[in-house]
Amino acid sequence: MEILVDPNVAYLLLVVGVVLAIMALFAPGTGVLEVGALFVLFLAGWSISQQAINLWALAVLILGVIPFIVALRRSRNLAFLVIALVAFVIGSAYLFQGATWWQPGVNPVLAIIASILAVGYLWIAGTKVLETEKLKPRHDLAKLIGNTGEARTDIHTEGSVQLGSELWSARSEVPIPSGSKVRVIKRDGFILDVEPILEEEH
Repeated sequence: MEILVDPNVAYLLLVVGVVLAIMALFAPGTGVLEVGALFVLFLAGWSISQQAINLWALAVLILGVIPFIVALRRSRNLAFLVIALVAFVIGSAYLFQGATWWQPGVNPVLAIIASILAVGYLWIAGTKVLETEKLKPRHDLAKLIGNTGEARTDIHTEGSVQLGSELWSARSEVPIPSGSKVRVIKRDGFILDVEPILEEEH
């Protein structure tokens, strides 16, 4: 457990846990990402509890989210993205107290690389989600009823199904294993109610 007391390890666990949690939000239904995020964040939380934290650096990290959201949702201005990145790097490097007040607790090179990768991923994933939200359906949603597709994940209370080239959120009254052929029987907004197609119907 000594390795978890290292500020650099604690920082990496925190970054990986947050990225996994966001990936789980973008791709719900599998459960693997959710469990992985909880496990890594638990380790990060324990490791952070063993460290002395600079509250001002934590504030810089939190405030850095504001220009990132502004750049993502409103202006798409790269200047805001740069401001957010600088805030993340500084806040990350000084999140844990160093030997003296001016020394960062986290390796600056590690903080720069991890911040660039994390912010880059969040930027790409976030813009893709926003673009998807703005897309208008290219077909009559009412005609989805009766269509057949393939379960991309296990489906019951939630899951995903592939219809043609599109991935939809789906649910079923009975458990349906991943890879099974399914038929759409009802639509509730953008969630499809599906049923398994029996072998004799193929």
